Amino acid sequence: MSYGIYIGRNHTADGRAYLVGYGDEPSSHWLEIHPAQDHSSDATISVGVTPQADMPGHLSEIPQAPHTARNIRVSYSYYLGVPAPLTNGGLNEHGVAVRDIWATSRDELIEMTPVDQSGPNYSDLARIVIERAKTAREGVDLIAQLIAEHGYSSYGGNSHLIADPDEAWVVIEFAGGKGLWVAERLGPDSIRASRPGYIGDIPDTPNDDFLFPAHFFETAIKQGWHNPADGVFNVNAVYGDGKHRWAGVKWIESALRERAERPQKITLEDVFWSINNEKLTGDTAGYGQVVPLVHPEHSALRMMWHAPIGAVTAPLLPVFLGMTSIPPEYQQHRYLTTGESHRFQDVRKAMATPDSVSLVAQGVETAGSAVYAYKRLMHLAFQKPDTILQEVRAHWCNVESKANVECQDIERIATILLNANEPELAAQTLTTFSHRKLAEALADCKVLADAAYTRLKAAGNLNLSEAPVSPEQLW
Repeated sequence: MSYGIYIGRNHTADGRAYLVGYGDEPSSHWLEIHPAQDHSSDATISVGVTPQADMPGHLSEIPQAPHTARNIRVSYSYYLGVPAPLTNGGLNEHGVAVRDIWATSRDELIEMTPVDQSGPNYSDLARIVIERAKTAREGVDLIAQLIAEHGYSSYGGNSHLIADPDEAWVVIEFAGGKGLWVAERLGPDSIRASRPGYIGDIPDTPNDDFLFPAHFFETAIKQGWHNPADGVFNVNAVYGDGKHRWAGVKWIESALRERAERPQKITLEDVFWSINNEKLTGDTAGYGQVVPLVHPEHSALRMMWHAPIGAVTAPLLPVFLGMTSIPPEYQQHRYLTTGESHRFQDVRKAMATPDSVSLVAQGVETAGSAVYAYKRLMHLAFQKPDTILQEVRAHWCNVESKANVECQDIERIATILLNANEPELAAQTLTTFSHRKLAEALADCKVLADAAYTRLKAAGNLNLSEAPVSPEQLW
């Protein structure tokens, strides 16, 4: 389902806006840095879904942009049969951040979706926005243009949170094959959680805060879903699930607004808490992502705080756009990667059966998987939430706090190097620092997991039943 939060800069202690979230998919997740690229005038990209998708359609080719921006993002290997690799978004060199979040359409729209649908899917839209948009508003315009020109391949409805340091937009794309979408602007005083994405009452015509296509009202009237005499057009009631804000959304929005009222406002620790607390984050959260929305002196210093699994039992640690590489442990592994169960790290069958060879580099696979290590710790901690989970959480809070202090010094050093026209040394500084913090935390994770396993086993508390245990969530 995925989860996202936008916190406007007027509510935070450091005066920065934040975009926070995770993706709810069971398959493997990994971190990637994509360089800026120039493309030929006839270059195209493949978008859409295949006949094998849960809501089928067909792939199509659409024009590639002349230039795509450097970006850092999380990719994953499966969701409802949509072609992999997939992404829920990330951060680009212009400071535009994207989160993809489920938002179901009303049943009738899902039922009328053509079986031969075509056009970008939800992941295509997220990827295209972080590759092309220079502002959040430009990201909205890109989605609108792509849907108008090429259609939209739906799995039942979806939304995106698109943010830059100045504003954010909630964009909802509806099933049905009718080119329906709507967007709401969020500003410095906003706190908005999406799970699912929601938009309520909108005006009769687009304005600076609400955007939608010309046929948005007309379609609802023709279908008998809206009566103009009612005087109010509520997007969620007309085109969505009719539930508006779910229980978890109400709880976290209220909790963050309470914290924003304090003299210190919302701190970085509070931002982390919004994604690492066990009421909202568990095994379904494939990773954690916190993006400070700010314009640094150099784009290489744009960064996100990343956790390789749900941040409830994994630390959020800094990764920079200016890094030259991702540690092998945090790259794609065979663990939980769709399709890897029938492949080998062996090429003897490659000629007869090309799909028999693993898609994962042998050197990366032998480095060990951060996702596997942290998942092990998660499921040990969940067996004793009152003790082990709380101890793990306290340890990672200390790790995150120390990383934040070090991060500020590293950013200053990198800024000095970049101002001195030493971009390679700056990149080396950022890469070495981030790799070290990720490696230190992974080593801690293994020690914590071994200790937790020993404690549970010695006390006879290992859960050997078929029913896993975990903290109760609000979703």
